[in-house]
Amino acid sequence: MSVPLRERHARPGKVPKLTETELAAGLPEIPAWKVEGGARITRTLKFRDFVALMKFVDRMAALAEAEQHHPDFTVHYSQLDVTLWTHDAGGLTENDLILAAKIDALPADT
Repeated sequence: MSVPLRERHARPGKVPKLTETELAAGLPEIPAWKVEGGARITRTLKFRDFVALMKFVDRMAALAEAEQHHPDFTVHYSQLDVTLWTHDAGGLTENDLILAAKIDALPADT
């Protein structure tokens, strides 16, 4: 039995790009995320207001720093758009799926 994504940690250094099969195997653990062009995953989260959103962004930033894998994100008052991909790999890696699962597990005051 495989260890769930949210219980793993991002690996430091250069990480290989996922194959289509590896990506397909990981997606069921992060169903709220959408694959864009096979090279990025995105998710939109909605919050009751700007303050709740920014509290979540603070938690997400602390998580990203602890994992040493950082998302791109855009704040729109009560909506947060998050994008994950690994620049060095030119696409998606296991680190992206791990961070997505960990972001999903963060408490959100929505």
